[in-house]
Amino acid sequence: MAALAIALLDGLSYASTLFLMAAGLTLIFGVTRIVNFAHGSFFMLGALFSAHWLVNWFPAWADSAWLYALAMLLGALCAALAGALAEWLVLRRLYSVPELYQLVATFGLSLALHDAMRWLFGPDEVFAPRFPGLKGSLAIGDGFFPQYQMLTIALGPLVWLGLHLVLHYTRWGARLRAATLDRGMLAALGVNPKPLMWIAVVLGCALAGLGGALQLPREPAHLQMDMNSVVETFVVVVTGGLGSLGGAFLAAVLIGLVHSFGTALFPQATLVLVFVTMGVVLAWRPQGLLGKALTPLAQEQGLVFQRWPRGGRPFQWTCVALACVLVCAWWLGAYGQSLLGDVLILVIVGVSLQSMMALGGLVSFGHAAFFGMGAYAAAWVHLEWGWGLFAALLAAAASAAALAALLGGVLVRSSGVYLAMLSLALAQVLWAGASQWVGVSGGDNGLIGLQLVSPAMRPWFYALLVLLALGSVAMLRRFSRSSLGAALQGLRDAPLRAQASGLPVHAVKWLALLQSATLAGLAGGLFAAHKGSVFPSVLSVSTSVDILLVVLLGGLHQLWGSLAGALILVLAGSALGRNFDYWRGALGLLVMAIMVWAPSGVLGLRRTQQQGSPHG
Repeated sequence: MAALAIALLDGLSYASTLFLMAAGLTLIFGVTRIVNFAHGSFFMLGALFSAHWLVNWFPAWADSAWLYALAMLLGALCAALAGALAEWLVLRRLYSVPELYQLVATFGLSLALHDAMRWLFGPDEVFAPRFPGLKGSLAIGDGFFPQYQMLTIALGPLVWLGLHLVLHYTRWGARLRAATLDRGMLAALGVNPKPLMWIAVVLGCALAGLGGALQLPREPAHLQMDMNSVVETFVVVVTGGLGSLGGAFLAAVLIGLVHSFGTALFPQATLVLVFVTMGVVLAWRPQGLLGKALTPLAQEQGLVFQRWPRGGRPFQWTCVALACVLVCAWWLGAYGQSLLGDVLILVIVGVSLQSMMALGGLVSFGHAAFFGMGAYAAAWVHLEWGWGLFAALLAAAASAAALAALLGGVLVRSSGVYLAMLSLALAQVLWAGASQWVGVSGGDNGLIGLQLVSPAMRPWFYALLVLLALGSVAMLRRFSRSSLGAALQGLRDAPLRAQASGLPVHAVKWLALLQSATLAGLAGGLFAAHKGSVFPSVLSVSTSVDILLVVLLGGLHQLWGSLAGALILVLAGSALGRNFDYWRGALGLLVMAIMVWAPSGVLGLRRTQQQGSPHG
């Protein structure tokens, strides 16, 4: 009983920290409708600033409970100021663009903030002392529970109560709630919504910074806190229901308890259990525990893929010209061949995502699940059964298709951000399994020593990549003209009308997901053959983000958008990574600039509005 009581208290303590993060993200989304992927950066900023204040700048403050608490509040204030600056420079330029572009732009912001903090605070962990006066433990049966964590248990409900009172019993709160429902109507009544949105961002970032500072007596401040915290925060917010503070509180308690009891009972499956919990909730209630249907934001208009270059040669001649250029690029040397191989594989997996996003509006934030499944399947059948390249590629495509066929029925019941997060949950479950199922995946050591492509086969393999990359673009063009492509466009633009006309909504979405997953799995098999090894990182969040970047940087509704996006991502990363330690931050600034000034992608800059134009 004592062990269960301690696990319960530990789960409630963890839930309080999760709720502080989730409350800030919920507040920002509710008012601005921005899905802020950089929220974990403000959590990390609050922790790092408070830790350096107490350890390196004013260590005498660590001996006083009041000064220690003041240092934590200063960390929250620092995060709030950074949030105010981010809102003024970046976020306010994203209020009217689709949510997916916001997600990618704020991911770029998180990269920039991460490197900025690494430059400012250094790369080392900072161990802050325990909170004065609360260094002991409470005896519970044969076990002990830290006194400080009893304080954190009380903070979560207090913050929820304070936010509830402010939002429901103050004039400012009434205006803030009105802004969440209809900013246009609020402006028509003479209330400027921009200051409200700015304050919401500042308050949300302050809550994130406070959550980070409160972690100091429990764990050191380090530069991995941003990504670790933001993923679980998204889990809480989506499980509770986007825009619902009450839902976020319930979900934080649920996830906190699952995490705590999972750690005690199934330590190797803790992360899997958290994401399975979210998946079960969304399968039961696609809008979360207390979420409501969201009014869609502006969507990029693109019923057909735009012709590029405008007035240029027919599509077939464009493919021939590109094939000649890419084949000639073989003589760039080993490094250039490796980069171009990366580009071509990204084109294939980018097209796989583009086919379901551009035509059907089906957003996947976990497309690495199908890509990584294909990579592991190709590597495993080669190492275990000695299968060659083409048999391994067939296994890669088939395994990803089987995964989509099995879980696609659950995935396609959701839409928008909920679908994106449910796909992320799938990818994270597979990532955790690949990290911990050492007997099959090799764990963190990966599957290495693949000989799917011998040195003599390299030129032919490169030619195969060129053929498959250009063929995937041709397939996308033809798919957009097919009856299934037309049905997807109908579901995207007029879902109620399509459903009323008798269109099998879930079946159409399931077929779109199935063909997308199959192509992504093939790309994963090609990746395993190209690299000669597979590691769990192929299933990580960063891989899913890379696939999204490929699609959005080039242009979601541009036929050659995936090629342009892959070139930008790979070549920019390669150029910035040479002799420049902070290249990820520079890449983040580039991503933000493209999403802010060219949300239709770099090829979209040349697009003209051509209503009813033929396919490119």
